[in-house]
Amino acid sequence: MDFFRIIVSIIIPPLGVYWQVGFTAQFWINVLLTILGYLPGLIHAIYIILTRR
Repeated sequence: MDFFRIIVSIIIPPLGVYWQVGFTAQFWINVLLTILGYLPGLIHAIYIILTRR
């Protein structure tokens, strides 16, 4: 399932984070990072998906 979330996060980083943690602070941080730049949002999304269980 993590592989699918990573693929979705490549397209829309906040969506992958939402599927992993829901509407938490991490989601809103990712939205902000994605607005500021696609690459920071993508890196944060992959980090959250790989470290949260």
